[in-house]
Amino acid sequence: MEVTQISVVSIPMRQKFRGITSREMLIFRGSQRFAEWSPFLEYEDQEASLWLQSALEWANGPLPTTFRKTVKTNATLPAVPSNLIPEILSRFEGFDTVKIKVAESDQNIAEDLARVRFVAENYPGVKIRLDANGAFSVDQAMEICMALSNLNIEYFEQPCQTVSELAELKNRLEHAGLEIKIAADESIRKASDPLEVARLQAADIAVLKVQPLGGIAEARKIASESGLDVVISSALESSLGVAQGLYLAAAIPTLDYACGLGTLNLLEGDICKVSMIPKNSELELFIPEPDLELLEKYAATPERTAFWQARLARCLELL
Repeated sequence: MEVTQISVVSIPMRQKFRGITSREMLIFRGSQRFAEWSPFLEYEDQEASLWLQSALEWANGPLPTTFRKTVKTNATLPAVPSNLIPEILSRFEGFDTVKIKVAESDQNIAEDLARVRFVAENYPGVKIRLDANGAFSVDQAMEICMALSNLNIEYFEQPCQTVSELAELKNRLEHAGLEIKIAADESIRKASDPLEVARLQAADIAVLKVQPLGGIAEARKIASESGLDVVISSALESSLGVAQGLYLAAAIPTLDYACGLGTLNLLEGDICKVSMIPKNSELELFIPEPDLELLEKYAATPERTAFWQARLARCLELL
């Protein structure tokens, strides 16, 4: 597997998202195209090596067979106060679906409910997705669902941490007559058995991210074997990472939901002049190229570059 022309960049976030204020990533050239490797900093080498496997597959392998030329995307709303919501959502053109982050460590359920209700009241007709990154207990997630039962909630992504909790919540929702679907993210991409959530009928939807799952081939296998409806989402990547996720979405035979691939709107910039930013909430298939001036503009410090190069060397040894 070829790895050449390495750059390390750090792109600021517009707002704190997932607890981070800037997105660091390593960019390299393979035999076929440029790729991004961007496991989050807290991930240990074993987990980060799966992300590297994905990047190497993209950089050096053939493109997958695709079923569509465009992919519909959703807007993504960080856990911000209501007064900031209009400015953030104005960056997303023509959306009819919004994913709203909830359960941030420095906020409470009342703030989450206020954010969701603001969107429902000011953007009538939009479908709403909630994403808790596994931070709620079953009781807390049930409280949220009961409080929002009159709204157009499309699904609740990873409301609880464990598969057994997801299964319990799903059962309680059904018994309460609440038609809110459960989507699994971390219970798939961080699991030793990514199919357990489907086997135990703990979720209705699989949220798949190409880098954490080890590449397009592995993600397609999970999608097929799980039998669940699928949503493809990004991991706060540059255009290079989003492109890989986009080709995964295009390679899924049936795709009934908007995908979370419009996340470049959450970053202050990009390393490609032609960015993977949706037009009218759709992304068209193409292969972006990094720009030398932008790579220099967002170049990481020598210390951070050394960190990523050492991390790369360790993770290559694990493959």
